[in-house]
Amino acid sequence: MALHFLVESSSAADVGDIVSLTGPEAKHAAVVRRLRVGEAVTVGDGAGVWLTGAAEEVSPTRVDVRISDRAVESAPTPRVVLVQALAKGDRDELAVQAACELGVDEIVPWQASRSVSRWEGSKAVKGRERWASIVREAAKQAHRAWVPQVAPPVSTGELAARASHQRMLLLDPTASTRLSEVASDGRDLVLVVGPEGGISPEELAKLTDAGAERVLLGDTVLRTSTAGPAAIAVLSVALGRW
Repeated sequence: MALHFLVESSSAADVGDIVSLTGPEAKHAAVVRRLRVGEAVTVGDGAGVWLTGAAEEVSPTRVDVRISDRAVESAPTPRVVLVQALAKGDRDELAVQAACELGVDEIVPWQASRSVSRWEGSKAVKGRERWASIVREAAKQAHRAWVPQVAPPVSTGELAARASHQRMLLLDPTASTRLSEVASDGRDLVLVVGPEGGISPEELAKLTDAGAERVLLGDTVLRTSTAGPAAIAVLSVALGRW
């Protein structure tokens, strides 16, 4: 499979044009991936544009790709959104990476009451930037035409407001309805995953009162790092993506 790279300025490129990779992208292509002249390459803008071409010039500072084909992929509908509670260590980052590879369309950091990790002040900005970087690299690895957006972190109150107009599914090991039994009604599906200690009873009550649905993923209890990706896989089958 051809190597894939992201270049935001590639959206206007057409067949016959040259698209140049510079900075870290060029260095990664030339030094890490050892791209060679004539090798097939795909380039995207992260917003649907998909370019196919071949490398004409390769150096650690610049890689030129001559475009031979151009396509535009529509954004997936309905969208699958992952609300991932902040977790200690790198567990939330593992969830974000896997969710992107599996096809999530948006990721929302959630400051849950039981979250050990706290994003406050400048840490919130750095945390979101870190997640966005993970998503970008995962999207390249998975050859995705659309790179998921990482939203600003939300509180439980902000989640409740979202539940009032979107279909929100709370992963809860005490729920009676299985996620695999949920049928799409055309609305975006917002999956909510709690932290290591789970979603608190107060949060469950607030979100369900706002319209969220409690769903059971399976008979076992998964870590916060694996619950979201597993749920996305289930929904991908239900939505016909897989």
